[in-house]
Amino acid sequence: MPPVPVSPINSRGYARPDVLVDCDWVATRLIDPKVRLLESNEDLLLYDTGHIPGAVKIDWVNDLNDTVVRDYIDHDRFQALLRECGIDDDTTIVFYGDKNNWWACYAFWVFQLFGVRRCKLLDGGRARWVDEGRGLTTDAARRRRGNISVGPRDDGPIRAFKEDVLAHVNAKRPLVDVRSPEEYRGERLHMPDYPNEGAMRGGHIPGARSVPWARAVDPAAHTFRTAEELRQIYQAEQGLVPGDDVVVYCRIGERSSHTWFALTYLLGWPNVRNYDGSWTEWGNAVRAPIERP
Repeated sequence: MPPVPVSPINSRGYARPDVLVDCDWVATRLIDPKVRLLESNEDLLLYDTGHIPGAVKIDWVNDLNDTVVRDYIDHDRFQALLRECGIDDDTTIVFYGDKNNWWACYAFWVFQLFGVRRCKLLDGGRARWVDEGRGLTTDAARRRRGNISVGPRDDGPIRAFKEDVLAHVNAKRPLVDVRSPEEYRGERLHMPDYPNEGAMRGGHIPGARSVPWARAVDPAAHTFRTAEELRQIYQAEQGLVPGDDVVVYCRIGERSSHTWFALTYLLGWPNVRNYDGSWTEWGNAVRAPIERP
């Protein structure tokens, strides 16, 4: 069965269409030394079953996260990771992955904490690549050591911490809960079809709007919806304003990074932060207020 047709990225009205690329763009650059594909999946074994030729695996657990502190790796380890991936200062990095790019967006977001700007996302991720009948390989990617120089990490503009969210709640500023409706209502502590774990309490942060992350994606094509469709969801339905100071969250920050990407790059909103502590932290925190319908 042929893949569901999609409109060209440049025709969808995005604020930053240059940050998205399609499968044709990637296919014509598989051997381009100035382009590095990074695959980041929820399923950590999926890469080994087949990946886009030349792609390097980014393990969101072991590569990006500190093993002791619940935080991301420091500057030196991050720079070493990118150099091991064969990335130079002028390399264009293209992220993709499973789950319609959940973890690809998460990796993209972490890279932005370190100011790595030459980053793009393969629209539709692994699913779109496979749907279009394009080949995967189990061959290890050939790469020489890169020479990128990474600047200091700056969390402030795009990352929110628990105390920031408490201030956000008290100021009655907008929050977006991108989890499933069942999680939002407090009926589950994890996504449907997963073990029901992760927090001691169910519910949502007071005042948060429920906008499941997957609404931003066409489920048949796996690609992002047009800017007009996204504005209908976030502005017309939810009353959010593009200039608002918005915090998005989920359970551990991966689904909300997908929404952060859509609001920041596709709609061009300037003040969106991802609360990566999310419900795993908030639902376990002493004196953190919650709401249930």
